[in-house]
Amino acid sequence: MRALILGGTGMLGRAVTAEVRRRGGAALAPSRAQADITDRERLVTLARSFRPGVVINCAAFTQVDACEEREDYATAVNGTGAGHAAEAAEAVGARLLHLSTDYVFDGEAREPYPEEAPTAPRSAYGRSKLAGEVAVAGYESALIVRVSWLFGPGGPSFPATMLRLIRQGQRTLKVVEDQVGGPTYTPFLARALCDLAVTGETGRLHYQNREPVSWYGFTREIVRLWDPAVEVLPVTTAAFPRPAPRPAYSVLDVRRCEAILGRRVEPWCAGLAEFLGFVGSLSNRSIQT
Repeated sequence: MRALILGGTGMLGRAVTAEVRRRGGAALAPSRAQADITDRERLVTLARSFRPGVVINCAAFTQVDACEEREDYATAVNGTGAGHAAEAAEAVGARLLHLSTDYVFDGEAREPYPEEAPTAPRSAYGRSKLAGEVAVAGYESALIVRVSWLFGPGGPSFPATMLRLIRQGQRTLKVVEDQVGGPTYTPFLARALCDLAVTGETGRLHYQNREPVSWYGFTREIVRLWDPAVEVLPVTTAAFPRPAPRPAYSVLDVRRCEAILGRRVEPWCAGLAEFLGFVGSLSNRSIQT
């Protein structure tokens, strides 16, 4: 595999780069400074120079609340920029894997969203990501992979935030219970993306780790594994008003993905245990140093 990974220095980009190289493939993973996705000419030039077989677009503006204030910029990155990634792939005849999000849905469902479910984003972030899907869909060799609740080494994430609060001395955590979704561990997602890259699949696909859980339930597992003495209290979304609305239910139907991969997606609890072990090993090395 020869992969150009846009957003290569972000949390997901790093995981994908590591997985490609673990498999013996060649990976070019430029930073935003090296290949800003809003710079079409730069991306096309880079693709023509490197000649990838697949372009994996992990680049995105993912600060959900900030998108409400900077929707034009969010659309430039997540919407127009996605189109630039497709043009770069098309320039060299490469496949494109583009990452999208559960935020393209309104969160009003009560059963997992299939790929063909109607989209109705409620936030600027969701609208910008849907614009990216539209921009990419015109490229016949593109696969749009919708994901949710990413966490892993090398970037900001919900588990990292909870650990920071605990380390700062908080012994009680109040966490939203009425938002349900699917945590997704980036090394697991990277494995799936690399597998999908060689299948020839196009269109849209959903991937997240099993099983659905609320933020409250997710936090209880974090605490159980990290520091069981910390108390976790359930609260409603109304207790934590945010600039951008969050989907109350953002569970994605992953059955098509599982059929293509020939396996069930991994459980998020296994990814969480690995992530906490990684964080713990970093802490131990810091203390020893």
